[in-house]
Amino acid sequence: MVVDDHPMWRDAVARDLAESGFDVVATAGDGEQAVRRAQAAAPDVLVLDLNLPAKPGVQVCKELVGANPALRVLVLSASGEHADVLEAVKSGATGYLLKSASTEELIDAVRRTAVGDPVFTPGLAGLVLGEYRRLASEPDPALAAGAEADRPRAPQLTERETEVLRLVAKGLSYKQIAERLVISHRTVQNHVQNTLGKLQLHNRVELVRYAIERGLDEA
Repeated sequence: MVVDDHPMWRDAVARDLAESGFDVVATAGDGEQAVRRAQAAAPDVLVLDLNLPAKPGVQVCKELVGANPALRVLVLSASGEHADVLEAVKSGATGYLLKSASTEELIDAVRRTAVGDPVFTPGLAGLVLGEYRRLASEPDPALAAGAEADRPRAPQLTERETEVLRLVAKGLSYKQIAERLVISHRTVQNHVQNTLGKLQLHNRVELVRYAIERGLDEA
């Protein structure tokens, strides 16, 4: 599904995706329309602009991912401002591409987003990983309030799940993890999904923060 308030741009992106073999199930031109149509069409991937009338893109992302954590959101924006990138990721986006990207880069980004890889315009991936580390270094309010004893014990992960989690925390894509561990891309996805379920987390953003909080990115 493609969401953008500029009709010519929206139609061009939808056409390029359709010609590349994607099934474009819906398009929308404002935030409220995007939420309604996404709920009805149930897309696997949402290509989303941030600057939308009626409801901003980050709010659209937050609502839709909150209702369906399996939805993958690729932000396609004219803004490369760090604040916009981080806000989009915190709202649940799994990727962020600038509109200056070529058609080939867009098609590749959508394909990678569809299989669960995080996709960022060059230079932005390091920014996002740095923000994960900053967030992880902040004190946990629950711990500060003395709630340590009330917290349930962490679920036990298998050795392979822990290994995959460690590489996720280092910022590697699923493809890179698969090559590093000499396993299939699908196996990596399965390990990540199992880990999300065990830890009761919803997406890769939460998973990376969990891993960094436990120092797995430095292991």
